[in-house]
Amino acid sequence: MIGGGAAGFFGAITCADHGMEDVLILEKGPELLDKVKISGGGRCNVMHACFEPGELVESYPRGRKSLLGPFHHWQTSETMEWFESRGVSLKTEQDGRMFPVTDDSRTIIDCLTGAARDAGVRWRTRCGVQAVRLRAGGGFRVETAPGEELEAAALLIATGGIRSGAARKPLTDLGHGFEPPVPSLFTFHIEDVRLEGLQGVSVGHSSVRVGKLSSDGPVLVTHWGLSGPAILKLSALGAREFAEQDYQFELWVDWTGGKGVEGFAAMILKERREHGARKVLTRSPLEQFPRRLWERLAAAAGVTAATSWSNLTKDQERGLAGQLLEGRFAVRGKSLNKDEFVTCGGVRLQDVNLKTMESKLVPGLYFAGEVLDIDGITGGFNFQSAWTTGRIAGEAIARGFR
Repeated sequence: MIGGGAAGFFGAITCADHGMEDVLILEKGPELLDKVKISGGGRCNVMHACFEPGELVESYPRGRKSLLGPFHHWQTSETMEWFESRGVSLKTEQDGRMFPVTDDSRTIIDCLTGAARDAGVRWRTRCGVQAVRLRAGGGFRVETAPGEELEAAALLIATGGIRSGAARKPLTDLGHGFEPPVPSLFTFHIEDVRLEGLQGVSVGHSSVRVGKLSSDGPVLVTHWGLSGPAILKLSALGAREFAEQDYQFELWVDWTGGKGVEGFAAMILKERREHGARKVLTRSPLEQFPRRLWERLAAAAGVTAATSWSNLTKDQERGLAGQLLEGRFAVRGKSLNKDEFVTCGGVRLQDVNLKTMESKLVPGLYFAGEVLDIDGITGGFNFQSAWTTGRIAGEAIARGFR
């Protein structure tokens, strides 16, 4: 197994549990399960509480159709049962994300390493792969960075995203094609006076779009621009398109979350009738809307400190509608979202037998996790595809050597 992350470990454990002997994980870094450790701010967002495969696949911009079969084989309920049968209690938060009740990623790491150890799986850290070659009689010869030469009857590549040349090396050594990697989950860089100094301000439900792509959910103002679940989902949906535009595009924000022109007009009318003497800048008609952001948007609409709801002009009302329903922001770059290092791109799914995760081009070669051209939106979906593809690959490898 090349890669000591979630997919590599789950594949190795499954393989050993199904009777395969001498299962070895090679991890180039100093620590195992590094992404598990930092996921969810150190709490580990293990999966998402979505238990219907047809619904689950909708959270994968790349791999949507291809994952339906694999998720019917192993999906969220099986993953949940696997962890809970090994003493890990899980909880579901309001947004559907699932975490260990300990709120500590070490719980998941200890579970995986313990299960691997019990199954007889071995591992080596600081043991990157220098080269991979096919053996004349079948199988593989693996040269490690420390200078060892190992032989393997089957090989599972679970190196995660293939941003680096080292991650792509096993693929290129074996002549395997892949889609070029680009970032998938990222925040938007925006310099705009409406957002200056408002970092940390969050709107609970907004709708965002770029061209024909759209998403909704919370939006967070950051030092650099905008983030939050709605932005991250949109970044995943448009990962390749945004890369082709060099992350220079126009973002439209509906801060009302879809109330529409009529709903907005009704809110304004209510304020005029019930709070006519009140100054517009002192109170937003939207419930739980951040006051500082409301003041900025209202000022951009031409509302002054002296403007009351009763003397709000038609031009000012149209300005407010434009700012709240169709706010336009120029995006000029991106940043990775905290610990989310997800990429769009990887091994082409048409080159993989998705019933086994075995390469159609190289017999005995298997793939699992983000090395495949599969990526999900934020919220535990990328881990679920790792658990699923790792499970299927591990079963197939063991089955092939019984």
